Amino acid sequence: MVVLAELVDHVIGVDPDRDRVTAAVGSVGTQGELASKTFPATRRGYGQALRWAKTFTVDERRAWAIESTGSYGAGLAATLAEKGEFVIEFDHPATRVSKDGAKSDSLDAVRAARETLGWKTWATPRSRGLREGLRTLIVARDSAKLARVAAINVLKALVVTAPVDLREELRGRTLGQLVDRCMHLRPDTAVDPEHAATKLSLRSTASRVKQLTIECRELEDAMLPIVREICPALLAEPGVGTLVAAQVILSWSHAGRCRDEAAFARLAGVAPLDATSGQNQTRHRLSRGGDRQLNRALHTAILARVKIHPQTQSYLARRIADGKTKREAMRCLKRYYARHLFRLLESTPVPS
Repeated sequence: MVVLAELVDHVIGVDPDRDRVTAAVGSVGTQGELASKTFPATRRGYGQALRWAKTFTVDERRAWAIESTGSYGAGLAATLAEKGEFVIEFDHPATRVSKDGAKSDSLDAVRAARETLGWKTWATPRSRGLREGLRTLIVARDSAKLARVAAINVLKALVVTAPVDLREELRGRTLGQLVDRCMHLRPDTAVDPEHAATKLSLRSTASRVKQLTIECRELEDAMLPIVREICPALLAEPGVGTLVAAQVILSWSHAGRCRDEAAFARLAGVAPLDATSGQNQTRHRLSRGGDRQLNRALHTAILARVKIHPQTQSYLARRIADGKTKREAMRCLKRYYARHLFRLLESTPVPS
C-alpha cells in the first residue's frame, strides 16, 4: 500500500478558524516546517494561501491536509478543489498536544502536515453542490423535527394538567385530532382565568405543532428532486424513502470517497468485528463506530424490507437456518445491503 510521502514532496497543513486559516508547509525529506502563515478566511485569502504555498512547492507534488473540512475549513477545501489541488480531510489527529502544553494554530497546522505524510489511506473532503444543498435541508428538517417533538410533549403535558372539563374533552383523541381541536379553542369566551390561560396555551402550542409539521413536510419535499438527480435508483429500492435516500447520499458524498465497499460498510458501522471466544465458535459483534446517521438509515431500510421484500425475508430465513441468531442474521443483512447500496451509488453517473 502506497504511503502519501511517496506521492508528494510537501504537505501543507491547515488549521482553520472562523475568520482566518493558518497554513504550515511540511517537507517529506525533513518532516520539518518550512514556513507558516495566517490568511483571512475569505475567497481572496484562500487565493493568497495558494499563491504563498506555490513559492515553496511544486504543483504535482503537493497536498493539502485541512482540518474541519465540514465546517471552518469548508471554504478553503472547496476553493482548492476547484483549482485542481490535492486536498485531504484531516479530522482525527493521532498525536496529543506536547507535554509542556504548547498549542497554537501554527503548531496544529504543522501537526496536520506531519501526521498526514505517514498515511496509507486518506479521505477527500465531502463534495458540495447538490450534496451540500441536501445537507442543509436535512439539518433544517432535523431541527424542525426536534422542535415538533418538544411541542407535542408540551401539548400533551398541558392536557394532563388542564381543568377537568377541558381535559375530558381533549383526552382520547389522536394527535391529529388533538391538534385540530386545540387550534379551534377560543380563550376569549372563557370566564374563568385558568380556563382562558390554558386554552390560549393549548392553542398556541397546537399551532406550533401544525406549523412545524408543515415545515418538515416542505423540507422533505425539497429533498426529493435532489435525490432524484444524484441517484434516482435509490428511490426504486424497497424500503428506501426520501429521508433514507438523502442520508445515504449525504454520508457517501461522491464516487471514490470510500475506496471500496468494505470502507463504506465501516463508515456505516456495519462492518463485522471479531468476537470469538476461542471455543471453536466464530462470532462477530456490533460495530459502534462510523456514521451513526447512516447506520440509522440502513437500519430503517432493513426493517421495512424485512416486512415487504420477499428476497430479504428469504435471506434472513436462510441465515437463521445456518445457525445464526436473529440479531446476528440482521447484522449480516445490513452488511450485505451496505454492499448493494455502495455498488448502486458508485455506478450512478455523475450529475452534469
